Amino acid sequence: MNIKKMMAQEKVQPFLLQARYGIEKESQRVTLAGDLVHTDHPQNVGDRSFHPYIQTDFAETQLELITPVTESVDEVLAYLEAVHDVAQRSMNEDEMMWPFSMPPALPEKEEDIQIAKLERHADVLYRRYLAREYGKRKQMVSGIHFNFEYGLDLVHQLFLAQAEETSLETFKTRLYMKIARNFLRYRWLLTYLFGASPLSEERYFDEEDRPKEPVRSIRTSHYGYVNKPDVQVSYESLTRYSEDLAENVAQGRLSEEKEFYAPIRMRGGKKVADLFHTGIRYVELRNIDLNPFDRVGIDADEIEFIHLFMLYLLWTEEKLSADEWVAEGNRISDAVSLEHPAEPTAYLAEGQEIFAEMLEMIDELDLAGKELVKSYQAWLEHPEETLAAKILALDEAEGQAVVATKLGRKFYDQAHAHPYQLAGFQEMELSTQNLLFDAIQKGIETEVLDRQDQFVKLQHGAHQELVKNGNMTSKDTYIAPLLMANKTVTKTVLARAGFRVPEGETFGSIETAKKAYPRFAQKAFVIKPKSTNFGLGITIFKGTTSINDFNAGLTLAFGEDSEVIIEEFMPGTEYRFFVIDQKVQAVLLRIPANVIGDGQRTIEALVAEKNADPLRGNNHRSPLEKIQLGEIEKLMLKGQGLQVNSVPEKGQQVFLRENSNVSTGGDSIDVTDETHESYKQLAIDAVAALGAAISGVDLIIPDIHKPYETKADYGIIEANFNPMMHMHIYPYAGKSRRLTLDVLRFLYPEMTI
Repeated sequence: MNIKKMMAQEKVQPFLLQARYGIEKESQRVTLAGDLVHTDHPQNVGDRSFHPYIQTDFAETQLELITPVTESVDEVLAYLEAVHDVAQRSMNEDEMMWPFSMPPALPEKEEDIQIAKLERHADVLYRRYLAREYGKRKQMVSGIHFNFEYGLDLVHQLFLAQAEETSLETFKTRLYMKIARNFLRYRWLLTYLFGASPLSEERYFDEEDRPKEPVRSIRTSHYGYVNKPDVQVSYESLTRYSEDLAENVAQGRLSEEKEFYAPIRMRGGKKVADLFHTGIRYVELRNIDLNPFDRVGIDADEIEFIHLFMLYLLWTEEKLSADEWVAEGNRISDAVSLEHPAEPTAYLAEGQEIFAEMLEMIDELDLAGKELVKSYQAWLEHPEETLAAKILALDEAEGQAVVATKLGRKFYDQAHAHPYQLAGFQEMELSTQNLLFDAIQKGIETEVLDRQDQFVKLQHGAHQELVKNGNMTSKDTYIAPLLMANKTVTKTVLARAGFRVPEGETFGSIETAKKAYPRFAQKAFVIKPKSTNFGLGITIFKGTTSINDFNAGLTLAFGEDSEVIIEEFMPGTEYRFFVIDQKVQAVLLRIPANVIGDGQRTIEALVAEKNADPLRGNNHRSPLEKIQLGEIEKLMLKGQGLQVNSVPEKGQQVFLRENSNVSTGGDSIDVTDETHESYKQLAIDAVAALGAAISGVDLIIPDIHKPYETKADYGIIEANFNPMMHMHIYPYAGKSRRLTLDVLRFLYPEMTI
């Protein structure tokens, strides 16, 4: 088949860059000093016997992080970064991930390397077998396993562009077998560019059997974790490949098929024999070292280059018979692996030919990525730019172990810098990020269906749940959030159910609302939008109010909604009760935005100091919001006879908002354990009256320590259908309440979470 000609066809070209990716990343757990740990696999990541994202490889110290299959480079890296963050934060505080493929210094006694303590006895027996056959030390290397699948539309269009094969599955098999042969022949180029294991640490090698270090990649050379020389398999066809594997198992050279540690594996079923029924679905590339300069071991440029390289393997033709072609590739790959990293490769000319053909392919097929390919092409003439050479340059200054420890600590600090965020999904709402973190940690499969709309699919076994905004679930009826979104209807329903709510009136125009000024001017009252959240557009007046201030409050409220409520102000302290499945899981005291004077600095300077807290940010990207000095705050200060440049007395607490929303700069203080149970029951009953399963209820309570006796002891001012969870998880003061875990327990009662 002339695949080059087929790829150039008009119907094929739109699908050339279509692909699916999956990444498996191995890493050794070490102390912050860079020593191999003695602890077990982190216990709070759920059951590793089924965990879709965080597994243990050969040793108990060796993590294997697995992404779901995605259809873009950005998405596969987002999941890898997220799983990486979850794994790092799930480890002991004094542990981090070793960033190199070659392990840190190993124990003096090989028996002190602990085989993974897996649940299935068969898995333990297999690892014991590997330890006997290859030695435990060789098993301790780590790397990237890169799963790559050509887009289904691309394969289908290529199939339609030829006439030799009548079966799509047969065609796919033939296609992927060609790819496998070409990959084995040309994989040396990836080793040259991305090989990153130039040196070994203490006790990895026996002194009599080791390479002359430094090299480009110990891991991909014959000194790495490879099969014994007598294991030979042909890639001429899937039939030959399958027969040879079976023969190696039958003759005892392999214990089973999965012991065949080839640089590329055909995937599609549990066993090779399954491929005859399923066809080859994708290939697994196993010769990629960890990039120690990237936090997750691989970056977008490397993935995009590998994708173009895989297209090149389709494009270019083989020049020898199948077995000769692969044998030549194996020889060259080992030679390049063992070259000095800072020296030009002996295969420079062939490297230039490969890059020239790749650029020709990009031009002829009008593909993106030309500048990327050119940038890597320049590394042929400048070996000092390759990963192995960069590692060696740092090693000469400090030593590899020191370099690895510094890089590991840098990545450790990055993972812990913003514990309320999840790498890869930082633009999503914080509560959703925390829900994703917990789901990944506990082994629930996650799929972000729509980032902007915060829509997530969760899956555990056959049990699927859809969640929006972190806590909007199928457990609520359709009408419940609509009811709570309408503050007028919420008050009516609660009042008719016997709860105390503030009296007030709803206005549909600012002109009508202005006419109500005489009825409210001498009272304490609140102006707020009818349907908005986050405390936006709310103004509170506690005494005699001027017409100008009244109208200003109306303007702010109507700026957020077409209808506005004016209602009585209930004196007392406001608390947020978070109810899930008829249980109060958290109670939060929210103190309005404020500063405390020191007798020297202005209110503006005090606000700036408070806003420097790393928990404070903007646009709900942090657990606490920065305090603003806008019109509402200035109006609040005016009522106290203050301005932004006023200097409060030492110890004087100055409030900049009446409403206590954290989203407008308020402080959050957990008081769950201090709250009398009678108020918790009141909140539970109110949520039940609204027909909701999850809700945040705001109560005004003079004293939360005394039991509720009459309606004068409380007032319900609001119910929220999508209450923020992160302010309970990361309060300004008090105990953290991991509400996202409570949501998962509610959705998946069959799991131990």
